Amino acid sequence: MSSDPTDEAVGKPPGKGWLTSVLWTVRLLAFFVVMLAGDIGAQYGRMWVARQAPAGSGEWDLVVAAIGLAALLMGLYVVIVRWTEQRPARELTPGAEYGLTGIVVGLALFSTVFGLLYLIGVVRWQGVSSHVDAGPVLAASIIAAVGEELAFRGVLFRIVSERFGTAAALAVSAALFGLLHGLNPGATIVSTAAIAIEAGLLLGAAYALTRNLWFPIGLHLGWNFTEGGIFGTSVSGSTDGHGIFSVSLAGPRLLTGGAFGPEASLVAIAVGLAAAVVLVVLAVRKGSWMRLSK
Repeated sequence: MSSDPTDEAVGKPPGKGWLTSVLWTVRLLAFFVVMLAGDIGAQYGRMWVARQAPAGSGEWDLVVAAIGLAALLMGLYVVIVRWTEQRPARELTPGAEYGLTGIVVGLALFSTVFGLLYLIGVVRWQGVSSHVDAGPVLAASIIAAVGEELAFRGVLFRIVSERFGTAAALAVSAALFGLLHGLNPGATIVSTAAIAIEAGLLLGAAYALTRNLWFPIGLHLGWNFTEGGIFGTSVSGSTDGHGIFSVSLAGPRLLTGGAFGPEASLVAIAVGLAAAVVLVVLAVRKGSWMRLSK
């Protein structure tokens, strides 16, 4: 895939004038709302499948269901792009290397967070869990990664960057990403700011660098699954099961993240922000950072 930020995977900046501005705004809001509603619907669908599953049935059925729901969300995105923008959704061009790289980066970043929390005495290791709920956690991570990245990076970030450039798109998408996570269980002002800074900026920068949604999707998936599926802590206020390791966090809320989970800790903010800065620098050097169109 071409990395040229002006290619059709991003779209050409629209013309000026009040009518063009109105149409652009309507297109953005309608597309974003539809994809966000689809993400919420997919999450409810996953939970419905979990409730309907017979007792003792394989938890990996949830993963299969999550993959199917994620595929439907991608199909919806592709259809809307084709219909409204008259182009193929090249930003979803299959790229295993992007997705796998993202997963590894996400795993490494949140493992770094836990390592630092351990070094400062916040994390207490209690051994390997006697029961691991890898399937449910992975299913939740898949839906969150695909659904949220399609809405926030595929729609909001991409379309805002067409008109106002990458910097504005990064600020707008990160802020709204944090605000909507403020509705999650255990959310606080600090957790809302944390998600905007560490995740919103990081995932936006990941898309800005590659112009391919598989990289932020993989990064998001690796981050969430490491937090919940490996270390077994709350992910944005939600707990979907036990992780591979049994850990507890003790200390000030600014370090533990409280009920929201370690994503709301100052350590996670620092790690996520540092990684975002690296990706932004790489995007600028690569030439995929879009300036404000005149």
